[in-house]
Amino acid sequence: MKPTSLRTHCCDELRAAHIGQRVSLAGWVHSRRDHGGVYFLDLRDRSGLVQVVVNPEEAEAFLAAAKLGSEHVIAVSGEVRSRPDGMKNPKLPTGDVEVKADAIKVLNASKALPFEVSEHANVLEETRLKYRFLDLRRPRMIDNLICRHRVAQTVRRALDAEGFLEIETPILTKATPEGARDFIVPSRLAPGNFYALPQSPQIFKQILMVSGVDRYFQLARAFRDEDLRADRQLEHTQIDLEMSFVEEGDIQALVERMLQGVWHEVMGQELPAPFPRLEYDQAMLGYGSDKPDLRYGLALADVSEVFRESKFKIFGETVRSGGRIAALTVPGAAISRSRIDKLTEMIKTQGAKGLPWIRWNDSPESPIAKFISPEEIAALAKGFGIKPGQGQVSFFGVGAGYAPFVHMGGLRKEFLSRPEDRAQIGLQASTPWHFSWVTRFPLLEWAAEENRWTFSHNPFTAPLDADLGLLDSEPGKVRSHQYDLVCNGVEIASGSIRNHRAEVQSKILALMGFNPEAQQAQFGLLLNALEYGAPPHGGIALGLDRLVALMRGEDSIRDVIAFPKTQKGACLLSEAPGPVDPKLLQELCIKLA
Repeated sequence: MKPTSLRTHCCDELRAAHIGQRVSLAGWVHSRRDHGGVYFLDLRDRSGLVQVVVNPEEAEAFLAAAKLGSEHVIAVSGEVRSRPDGMKNPKLPTGDVEVKADAIKVLNASKALPFEVSEHANVLEETRLKYRFLDLRRPRMIDNLICRHRVAQTVRRALDAEGFLEIETPILTKATPEGARDFIVPSRLAPGNFYALPQSPQIFKQILMVSGVDRYFQLARAFRDEDLRADRQLEHTQIDLEMSFVEEGDIQALVERMLQGVWHEVMGQELPAPFPRLEYDQAMLGYGSDKPDLRYGLALADVSEVFRESKFKIFGETVRSGGRIAALTVPGAAISRSRIDKLTEMIKTQGAKGLPWIRWNDSPESPIAKFISPEEIAALAKGFGIKPGQGQVSFFGVGAGYAPFVHMGGLRKEFLSRPEDRAQIGLQASTPWHFSWVTRFPLLEWAAEENRWTFSHNPFTAPLDADLGLLDSEPGKVRSHQYDLVCNGVEIASGSIRNHRAEVQSKILALMGFNPEAQQAQFGLLLNALEYGAPPHGGIALGLDRLVALMRGEDSIRDVIAFPKTQKGACLLSEAPGPVDPKLLQELCIKLA
């Protein structure tokens, strides 16, 4: 950073090359130590720490140092010198030098702290969020925000180089059904009417394509009134983009180039591209998830045919009635029976009725072994590549459709998410970062409680041309131009090629239960625009919060957002949400029940 009136350098800038120079610094007192009548201060600003030494012969500075407390804001002047031999700190970038202070000015004092501003402070998250201005002073939190900034700037440069225009879309807009509950805003100028905050800029960015903009992007704010969790907030930021005259591969290649730039600039690492691609069916049958973590292998197996004629009633009747048997074999595992019991209870919460298993010792051990024929045991052992005596354990999921694979996928995720489990079964990540595209999602899914079809991702996704004819006969079999980007088992982006023909879009909306009047009321803006020469177009949105959290190794996106909400949707810093003046409600024609 450039010098200002109060400082010539930032704390972290000082190195051996500065020895002998006079400098002025400003920042917070991170710590103060009294070593035999000499004060040692760790001075901290956004850039990092530097050690300041205050000797008694500098009387005014020494008296000022004696009164300093944690987080006092001070200005320091003095000479940079080398630390004495044996006192250098290789853990600090500034660890070879220190500043011998001859002037200290207290710019502001601090009250007693609710918690220490330390990387190792063991503080409840509620306290951290209430005093967020202190929490953000912690080096880890500052580094998170710096990383977020650098990602955003790298993305802007990359998309500008690709010919994109950064365009803002409205925050106050009209409610449309996009999968989550809208936040609504009352209109004072039109009493009884409401705006909605956008769940995404979806319709407006498609309108921009119809308008001939060709390539649009923005770091868009999106709002969804939904229950919160570690990777979800009421408001979030997405890297939103749309392109005209493209197919899936064009958008995917663009995103790969952009992320290669981000990883190079921010992480100092190179990402191999193109990223591998899996169709939705491959992901679900192979890993039981549409966002599989592919760093560890551990693929599922479909063993339905092994049991087609089985006399084991549960397995045999399931297959003969059209169901499936999925299996997960965990290599070299010394998994205790108590652990299996806990896994069984876990998988029951996901809808499974139980967790059949076989331990492959010198002879198979299992509560179900006596029901399975020797031929079936031999077929399983051959299919799983079992090596006798190594103690592998095979788990089985039983059910219809994707359900048994989803249950085994949940079990797989449980093993992969626990470092102790990965160590126990000898699994190591093949790479620190594994990106993959998941494509060909179903266009529609059946909403039984509403007795109608609904969209799998969003209502504007285009069906595959090869499946268009199925819209009239078997809508549930229609595959779409939907694609998700997954990294290390986390979905970080979702996009699709859109419907650019009004008649196709209208037909899909009709399948979802929207009659012509409802279509015009909810989607008229887009449907009308599509009738005026809309080009083929598509796009994608990357979750900036989730992406940065992944890069920084944070479990919660709250730690990469400056001012997040709690899981109950509260901002503890500003005490929002809160009541408003009754006069304002009256002006808005709102009466509280």
